[in-house]
Amino acid sequence: MENWLPLVSLIFLIVAIAAGFITKINTGFIAVGLALILGRMSGISDGEIVRGFNYSLFFTLTGVTFLFSIAQHNGTLELFATKVVALFSKRAYLIPIVIYLLAVVLSAIGPGTIPVTALIAPIAISLAIQMRVEPIRLAPFGILGACAGGFSHIAPTGIIGITVAADNGITGLKYSLVLGLVVGMGLYALMLYFAFKCYNMKTALPMRPSDLPSFSRNQWITLAGILVMTLLILLFKVNVGLAAFIVSMVLLLLRVADEQKSLAGIPLGTLWLVTGVGVLMNLVLELGGIDLLAGLLAKLMTRTTAAPIISLTSGILSWFSSTSGVVLPTLIPTVPNIAQQVSGVNMAEMVIAISTGSHAAALSPLSTLGALAIAAYTTMTDTDARKRNKLFGQMFIVSIIGVLLMAVLSWTGLFGLIARSVPIT
Repeated sequence: MENWLPLVSLIFLIVAIAAGFITKINTGFIAVGLALILGRMSGISDGEIVRGFNYSLFFTLTGVTFLFSIAQHNGTLELFATKVVALFSKRAYLIPIVIYLLAVVLSAIGPGTIPVTALIAPIAISLAIQMRVEPIRLAPFGILGACAGGFSHIAPTGIIGITVAADNGITGLKYSLVLGLVVGMGLYALMLYFAFKCYNMKTALPMRPSDLPSFSRNQWITLAGILVMTLLILLFKVNVGLAAFIVSMVLLLLRVADEQKSLAGIPLGTLWLVTGVGVLMNLVLELGGIDLLAGLLAKLMTRTTAAPIISLTSGILSWFSSTSGVVLPTLIPTVPNIAQQVSGVNMAEMVIAISTGSHAAALSPLSTLGALAIAAYTTMTDTDARKRNKLFGQMFIVSIIGVLLMAVLSWTGLFGLIARSVPIT
């Protein structure tokens, strides 16, 4: 039986992913249930199974998402984003670039990919309607920017990627990972800018900075709180989760937002997805399933093809499962084993390739981020099924092209250059 345990554990992981996709039940819950069964089959104690739950990661993600739930519910983020876009209202050709850069910055300072996409997607769709352009010409830029900035070491997805990598002996990703995403997603955004002929956009927006309300007292305090959190982390090396919680505590004491509404904004489903899959992944790793998966991938790889193959694999897997909850925790642990079997492989480069490939897939309307754009379009217009289906198809095509482009960029060695050039911290 022991000889079969690596394969059996890998099958359990595949079943968890497939069951989550088919039943729409949180994969994290399914993974914990399967972890118990797998543990009993392999003789692993319940206590050891529970130790696979990453309490530190759960704590950090809870703190960060709670703080930015406060900022979202009192309107700070939305007003800030609208004011920035309004500055360029008379230069329509700059709007896609502004949307991308704004999403990068907002996502990087802490909220991460999903909250920022939920914020930016309606703005992008609204602008497209006002400018009388196809929504596909603006919607991808916000998603790509949110994905890029989301790999900051103080944003949820970046925390997950860096933590999973560190747990598997891969360090030095604090800045190289987010830079790789900004470059990869940025190059794709630039390609779309010219493909969609955004430089020909000429319609001026009726929106002007003077038409927008000023920041309220609560919103100014919230902005100051976000700045303080950033300084605590960068200058004083305070734990990200602790910094977020202490700032959140002060903001609540100052009554800048409703506590219950802010608590409701914490994406507990996502947190349980990430940590629940982590419980099963810990067993799969211990039983040799990850080594088996890495060995299968390594047989297809050479030094030149390793990064593009892992990038393409991550993109395809991300079309059917959560990037942060499933793809990163599944593929990143395979990297050290692949590096042992395929000489010359740079582990940091492989992590960047996994991250870019999986997040290019996020443009798909089957993913949370792509679905947010579709939902915004449907909500803001009296569109018929034909137009909705058209945008659905366009978003999926853009997602496919993005995944292929990330594989090509991985093949060129661009991400390896970034991994080698950025100082290790």
